Amino acid sequence: MKKKIPVGILGATGSVGQMFVNLLEDHPFFEINDLCASERSHSKKYSEAVNWIIPKPLSEKIGNMVVKPCEPNINSRIVFSGLDSKVAGEIESNFAKNGYIVISNSKNHRMFENVPLLIPDVNPDHLDLIKHQKYGKGLIITNPNCSTIGLCMALKPIIDEFGLDSVNVVTMQAISGAGYPGVASLDIIDNVIPFIKDEEEKMELEPLKILGKINNNKIDFAEFKISAQCNRVAVINGHTECVSIRLLEKQQKKK
Repeated sequence: MKKKIPVGILGATGSVGQMFVNLLEDHPFFEINDLCASERSHSKKYSEAVNWIIPKPLSEKIGNMVVKPCEPNINSRIVFSGLDSKVAGEIESNFAKNGYIVISNSKNHRMFENVPLLIPDVNPDHLDLIKHQKYGKGLIITNPNCSTIGLCMALKPIIDEFGLDSVNVVTMQAISGAGYPGVASLDIIDNVIPFIKDEEEKMELEPLKILGKINNNKIDFAEFKISAQCNRVAVINGHTECVSIRLLEKQQKKK
């Protein structure tokens, strides 16, 4: 592109926000124009406000940018939200109501009827939902929980070809998924933590929306059953999933 699209990052100092910075800094289509964070960070240089945990060194250009409040008066039409779910809902809605395109990593709007829960390779047609949002020129698009993405990409061709009756998934999720500072070292070293707050609920519900079909401007959820057990393991990066599936009975007989 001759001219890149200016974008902002909400929650830019957090672990998800830092990953957005890392991915967008040299992006062929986007240019980081605004870094926004909480009150304790704004008006500072980004390098002074952030505890940079990405292995790639923070560039001087980004480090010298001044952090702004998470308020809808920035010059970027598109914002990527890495906000904590405790504050994301209200802030993201406020940006959308003021004409911004919000692409959110937070859980707050994922299950809203007219908000796409999007995996581009799986359900791009769900983008049609944005036509029915009530934000004027603004809109909200969400991405799923991290483990949900891998699961749905594996299930999509199976459900299209055979249909699904039930799915059982057991995850072994890396500590990076807990953000920063994440899991206490004495809890995770030489250990498996067989509970991640809200994770099982997300994995049992989100795929049903993602693999559902648009009908009358909303999603008819897929009807197979999901049982999920989620564990935190002492791995830095990379989640693992063990998945068992049962095909629809009629397809089992046919195949």
